[in-house]
Amino acid sequence: MLDTTYNVETPEGIDLRAQAAGPVPRILAYTVDVFYRSLVLFALGIALAFAERAGTGIWLLCSFLLEWFYPVFFEVLRNGQTPGKKAFGLMVVNDNLTPISWGASILRNLLRFADFLPFAYAGGVISMVLNRNFQRLGDMAAGTLVVYRQNAHKISALPKLTPLAPPAGLQLADQQAIISLTERHAELSEARQCELASLLEPVTGKRDGTALNYLRAVGCWLLGERRSGDRTE
Repeated sequence: MLDTTYNVETPEGIDLRAQAAGPVPRILAYTVDVFYRSLVLFALGIALAFAERAGTGIWLLCSFLLEWFYPVFFEVLRNGQTPGKKAFGLMVVNDNLTPISWGASILRNLLRFADFLPFAYAGGVISMVLNRNFQRLGDMAAGTLVVYRQNAHKISALPKLTPLAPPAGLQLADQQAIISLTERHAELSEARQCELASLLEPVTGKRDGTALNYLRAVGCWLLGERRSGDRTE
């Protein structure tokens, strides 16, 4: 498994892939959303100050709606992104990587009270740290997860290497690992990629940078690259 990759195979045999978001960006996104909600409530408090007790009642009602349904509104109607999640390139999806539904969004947000226990969302943070896909309790109950939203304009081209045919007898699982490594060459650090490439030393007989360039070249071949020009070692 490569880092935080989350894979799903559809009934049609299509592999879908996303990057699960960890606790830190999710906490920062939540902080941004709390800031926006606080601004709205502050403005409402000023506007309703003249209404005395009636204004207080309206303010409390708006506070309740913002606390529990602000995230539901944005998650369902704004592509799984509250303003805070959008700021950090995150989105909420179902665990099969389909758009989140009303029921799932309502359930995951109502269960924030469980994630809050025993205090300050400690339960949710502990759950995310212990879960491979960084799901809090509400996510596990609703069957959802938070992933990074991919930008089609940021998808990197394949490495500029001369494609090489894979060695004879290369297993399917090894081919899939090589393809994944090649496609993500711009996402992982060079040191991490060298470390991963060295794991296939029994197959390639190479290590570190030499193994990495070799596997990238094989990956280009497996992904359909057959051109021999305009490549550098």
